[in-house]
Amino acid sequence: MSIILGLNAFHGDSAACLFRDGQLVAAAEEERFRRIKHWAGFPSLAIRYCLEEAGVAISDVTHVGINSDSRAARWAKLRYLLSGRPHWSLVREKLSTRGRRASIESLLAENVGAGFRGLVCPVEHHRAHLASAFLASPFAEAAVASVDGFGDFASAARGFGNGTAIRESARIDFPHSLGVFYQALTQFLGFPNYGDEYKLMGLAAYGKPGFENALDRVVASAADGRFTLELDCFRHHRHPIGYEWVDSEPRSSELFSDRLADVIGVRQRRPDEAVTDVHRDLAASVQAVYERALIAFLRPLREQSDRLTLAGGCAMNSVANGKLYKALDLRSIYVQPAAGDAGGAVGAAALVSQKLGEDRAGAAMPHAYWGPHFEDTAIARLLQENATAIRDANCSVRQEPDDARLYAHTATAIADGRVIGWFQGRMEWGPRALGNRSILADPRRADIRDLLNHKIKRRESFRPFAPAVLAEQAPAWFEVSDAVPFMMKVLPVREERRREIPAVTHVDGSARLQTVAQEENPRLYALLQAFFELTGVPVLLNTSFNENEPIVCRPEEALDCFLRTRMDLLVMGNWIVERSSE
Repeated sequence: MSIILGLNAFHGDSAACLFRDGQLVAAAEEERFRRIKHWAGFPSLAIRYCLEEAGVAISDVTHVGINSDSRAARWAKLRYLLSGRPHWSLVREKLSTRGRRASIESLLAENVGAGFRGLVCPVEHHRAHLASAFLASPFAEAAVASVDGFGDFASAARGFGNGTAIRESARIDFPHSLGVFYQALTQFLGFPNYGDEYKLMGLAAYGKPGFENALDRVVASAADGRFTLELDCFRHHRHPIGYEWVDSEPRSSELFSDRLADVIGVRQRRPDEAVTDVHRDLAASVQAVYERALIAFLRPLREQSDRLTLAGGCAMNSVANGKLYKALDLRSIYVQPAAGDAGGAVGAAALVSQKLGEDRAGAAMPHAYWGPHFEDTAIARLLQENATAIRDANCSVRQEPDDARLYAHTATAIADGRVIGWFQGRMEWGPRALGNRSILADPRRADIRDLLNHKIKRRESFRPFAPAVLAEQAPAWFEVSDAVPFMMKVLPVREERRREIPAVTHVDGSARLQTVAQEENPRLYALLQAFFELTGVPVLLNTSFNENEPIVCRPEEALDCFLRTRMDLLVMGNWIVERSSE
């Protein structure tokens, strides 16, 4: 019997997964347990969850796959050091960090428990990404690509997957990186936090790409799709970039140099400054230039397949993902729900499993529900323990054992303009709430967006909300011909439908949709069906169940978030906590 742990450690979005005899059993990000966004370090609590879900001990683990290999790219590193580009301080930093990290064996013993006697298997970063894309996909053959900031001295790789084999055809080494370009411009636009790139992506829809010509001097693509940066506009290739985690929240210093402002002709926006048309236009230009470089890098793959699998941090750019269909004439695109570094844990474990001769079908990921789940008895106990706080918040509690009545009551509440906290089944894997840890609302009401932003989500007004739609109804409402189960693609809302669902239609007429199939999430599907029968609209607004924190994991966090915000109903399993309309 094989028990394989897959890890993303010592980096943002630390995560763990577990394969048993070639089958994926569990996967979760450490942030959900620690309650710190993008938690970095060693994912000990995620490991403990995976072991518990599988019913095994650390002594039963036969292999640990980790999505980083310090031995990778030795010749590329040497060539770069000899090129004369890096400042001596960068060389000193790279040399001084060698050997700092304790061994996986000792970290497991210290943080999880004694008894691990298996093998630790380092997997080169982009090999793990490629595996997380292709081996988790439903395709027997497909093009495959990994694009991110950096990992093991590379920023991108592309190739072709067939059966269990992944053949790499091209790679982009340090210091050139589309991920660094996008992150640097995100910082330049006044969004300095780790993971803020989605803010630039949302803002881009409000602007016009008037800075494209200037940014074309910053990123250039060759005839074969390989891209290069104008390095004078960046700092990462010469000086140490202060990547660190404070209280395990990852942070990095500025990636761009003063030269970038000269090239663009715009000064850096401070985080406390108002967003102006100049910033909107710059965001639109960054997105356009990024998309053009990404498409150029992927285009050679189209000669081999009309199916694409994609991973790496840049695969989280759902706006670009949606445009790849037309740009590359693709039939299907698969992006797994944790396409960023967290997903590298699955890729590393899947590659170890493959080397053991196990069936790659066990790595397939048709759904995203691999996290913790809680029985109605545990929810009942929590509600009883908090009865006074619930009563003081002017809320009532009841159990509705009849599923059909539960769905009908919830759908009616949504149609009446009420906001629902929806906590069901196993927690989602990846950064998107996909119907098990979600806040749900009526997509027909444009005023719901302001309500959610100002009274619950407390976030920037330009960020859109996403629709969940019955899979079989999706083509009638969106320009979609492929499954979109993980909210990883932004696609146009059909023009004649935009006025019907304004709360989930972005300013440019697009939406980051989630198609919901009955076999993948029967409870969310049933709720959508109930709302469809009631209103004629097979769509719900679906956003993450949180308030400027990681998505809730346990019932305790769901109840706490509900009580401190202005949600109207909390539905956990078959229990309903309802706030009085008074």
